[in-house]
Amino acid sequence: MNIENADTPIAHGRRKPLLVALSLVVLIAAVTAGVYYWRVARFFEHTDDAYVAANVVVITPQVSGTVRAVRARETQHVEAGQLLVELDEADTKIALEGAEADLARTVREVRTVYANNATLQADIAARRAEFTRASVEAAKASDDLATRASLVTTGAVGKEELKHAEASLNTAQAALEAARAGITAATERLASNRALTTGVSIDRHPTVARAAARVHEAYLAWTRTKILAPISGDVAQRAVQVGQRIQPGLNLMSLIPLDKVWVDANFKESQLRDMRIGQSVKLAADLYGGKLEYDGRIVGFGAGTGSAFALLPAQNATGNWIKIVQRVPVRIEIAHDQLLAHPLRVGLSMQVVVDIHQQDGATLRETPGIEHVSSTDVFEDTEGAATRRIAEIISSHLTSHKSEIAAAR
Repeated sequence: MNIENADTPIAHGRRKPLLVALSLVVLIAAVTAGVYYWRVARFFEHTDDAYVAANVVVITPQVSGTVRAVRARETQHVEAGQLLVELDEADTKIALEGAEADLARTVREVRTVYANNATLQADIAARRAEFTRASVEAAKASDDLATRASLVTTGAVGKEELKHAEASLNTAQAALEAARAGITAATERLASNRALTTGVSIDRHPTVARAAARVHEAYLAWTRTKILAPISGDVAQRAVQVGQRIQPGLNLMSLIPLDKVWVDANFKESQLRDMRIGQSVKLAADLYGGKLEYDGRIVGFGAGTGSAFALLPAQNATGNWIKIVQRVPVRIEIAHDQLLAHPLRVGLSMQVVVDIHQQDGATLRETPGIEHVSSTDVFEDTEGAATRRIAEIISSHLTSHKSEIAAAR
């Protein structure tokens, strides 16, 4: 039986239309792809080298002590101001009581300095009265001596009596000089005492302020035995245990505010040409799959490539060099309401697509941004409480001083 050779004119005739059709399909696909790229794809930049990031707030003690209680566990959500760790407060409490007693004593000592102004003023008045009496006595002794001196020549007064008059004058003059010196000394003492009190009230006196500062310091040390959460967030990396002796700066745990996370997307340097701050971004998390899409926007670009800030940066000044395309981190902010509805975790992988149609944004931020700058007012209550406690101590001892003056009158 003869088999017809496949490579015949008839076979060639059948294959030609197939090749033409295939070529047309390829051409149409190429044209479609080109049109799609020109009209759509070239306005979007993609990367899957993107990860969720957040502020990691490390909780560290400000004073040393022994841990008495731990009030937060791993993965727990805590609110700002919530108690996390308690330290034994015995030592700091004793130090605070000693500082408060020292402040009370200082207030009483300083108020005595102020009271001395009136005492010294009264002393000056007494010295002046003595000086007046001494002046009268001296003038009288001088007149008496002059009278007796005129009578000595007539023999009405003896020389012995004249000598007594001279001695009386010398005594009166010495008393006068002593009274004058007493006025000078009392005036100097008053001036010296006034130098310590003029222009400042008792509660603002430098000595009182120094003692108050010690109370403030001791009060802060006492309150810092209770370690509070500075922000709201989820507990992670908890390392502290009950009974542990800790020192300032030791890492106890971390707090991560998952409602304020962002995405660091690493784009190739060739993809950054048309990227601008403010451009819209679509994101998808591997956690939820492609069905859930987040809305975001570019808020900033990294100051350098990842390799530039690596622990061991690359050294390209070698004989053998291979060019590697570098990547630059781009920070992307995610819509807050979407984060609350579908929370993310730090380190999760993300798919990122940037719409580069909008070209009116800047490539560098001209003014400082505040998107991810955080602050806390948890410790303001502590400062206010310390100030109020100091004011109460000073006020109580000044009030007792006024009451004593009123009773004395």
